[in-house]
Amino acid sequence: MADQARIRRMSVRVREIVAGVIERQVKDPRLGMVTVTDARLTPDLREATVFYTVWGDESDRTETAAALESAKGVIRSAVGRGTGLKHTPSLAFVHDALPENARHIDELLERAREADEQVHHLAAGARPAGDVDPYRHSALESETDDADAQA
Repeated sequence: MADQARIRRMSVRVREIVAGVIERQVKDPRLGMVTVTDARLTPDLREATVFYTVWGDESDRTETAAALESAKGVIRSAVGRGTGLKHTPSLAFVHDALPENARHIDELLERAREADEQVHHLAAGARPAGDVDPYRHSALESETDDADAQA
């Protein structure tokens, strides 16, 4: 079992190696505009999950996923050579949904801003319903307020 610092270093190294191999060595025409966003290793350094994003539509994503699965052996060999680990980690490629989730959250925030502006616009000329001072006052306070008003 490796310490957390070594796992982080190896994860960064795996991410860099995978990105470089995809850019330079994998010549599959199905491979789209891929960005490797993250890599995570298990504590025993035997399995690596590589997260990626693809620019394009759903068909580009499925074709890229097939191309990455096809090139997994070449990529894993390069990871083994580049990391110097005793056991080369097995690779799993996972599409990173973070950009889509971020875009969705931005859209929701924009809708909330628009709704807040509408409420603010409606409240600008509004007056309170009921008395100006809706709080109850004791009889003693009323007498002093009356005395202050007469003076």
